[in-house]
Amino acid sequence: MTRTLYSLFFTLCMPLVLLRLLLRARKAPAYARRWHERLGLGGDLRPDGIWVHAVSVGETIAAAPMVRALLERYPQLPVTITCMTPTGSEQIRKLFGDRVGHAYLPYDLPWLQGRFISRLRPRIGVIMETELWPNMVHEAKAANVPLVLANARLSERSARGYQRVAWLVRPMFAALDWVAVQTQAEAQRFARLGVDQSAMSITGSIKFDLQPDPIVLEQAASLRGLWGDRPVWIAASTHGGEDEQVIAAHREVLALHPDALLILVPRHPERFSDVARLLESANLKFIRRSSGEIPMRADQVLLGDSMGELLMFYACSDAAFVGGSLIAHGGHNYLEPAALGLPIISGPHSFNFTEISELLEGAGALQRVQNQAELAGAVAHFLAEPKVARQAGAAGLSVVRDNQGALERLLEGIAVRLDRDAGIDSRH
Repeated sequence: MTRTLYSLFFTLCMPLVLLRLLLRARKAPAYARRWHERLGLGGDLRPDGIWVHAVSVGETIAAAPMVRALLERYPQLPVTITCMTPTGSEQIRKLFGDRVGHAYLPYDLPWLQGRFISRLRPRIGVIMETELWPNMVHEAKAANVPLVLANARLSERSARGYQRVAWLVRPMFAALDWVAVQTQAEAQRFARLGVDQSAMSITGSIKFDLQPDPIVLEQAASLRGLWGDRPVWIAASTHGGEDEQVIAAHREVLALHPDALLILVPRHPERFSDVARLLESANLKFIRRSSGEIPMRADQVLLGDSMGELLMFYACSDAAFVGGSLIAHGGHNYLEPAALGLPIISGPHSFNFTEISELLEGAGALQRVQNQAELAGAVAHFLAEPKVARQAGAAGLSVVRDNQGALERLLEGIAVRLDRDAGIDSRH
């Protein structure tokens, strides 16, 4: 009955949902395309195989090593990846091309999810992190599709939000076949929301298993070589209200390091032009990555207005600020710069990655700042003291290496659920 009320409410809200999609399409035209997939129609679905759902870019990148391993271990099973955003869609095609099927996940109405599941007929569903929807889970279970929540994370803040609608989400969490959770603290939160302890394992985060692509590292070295011998720092995955602080901090850094280059990478593509205007207003000389130009000595900022190049930008840098943390967004993936041996700077808000940020901070790999002035000071210090920067970067790299192995544990758990279905064997 509770899910019925949720579905009724969702149905009544559909005009607003579609209006929001239309409004988003004004800044990001890709939202206006492929609407039929959001209604459970069309898409490149590859039935009778493995279904992976990764909501957007970050989850897709995190899922990539798992997907590659699944393609290798189960060559007889096609893989279909769904997402919710155009940037996620673009990332899927960039990473995998035609090796996987791909479509947008339909809106969470029972008849749309039922249509999608009946067309895809997955042997198993692997949902990344916490991208769960009540009707999606219900329709999958009704079709006897085992569901795995992979690399599962749940902040205290998100857990409190779920508790407010416990009447709706407890059956959803209880229906999961297996939850591969990152930490003990998160396991306790999932348990309070209805996940049975017997259906849960603490596997760690597969983001620790990030292995930078040698080709990306070669591209970064080549690009950095064209910029000359100058200090470079990156502000990655920044948000509105944060770019202004980063730009102001860079002006302070330039006072101490006149030849410093900032790589500024906004989180959302629809904000690229807005950030370009902020740079113009600040009278900073910048170029766009999309122009294909090489930063000259006089250029002070490289605006990273491209998709899928964040790891390469990190590899070009001497120090990294991870965005979403100077504002109350909760931070982004700290392990990408850590895996590349960079000293990391974060704002005070890292609740989306509490355990990971605290682990890195405790090891001396991450420095926390409260505001623009402290950000400028931290960047200037790392640029002025390469030995200190290298020590912090080495500490972060050690944290990453010491915590690897989650991917293999996740793959073993998926294999158990797949083997139950028609005795499928993986090829090791």
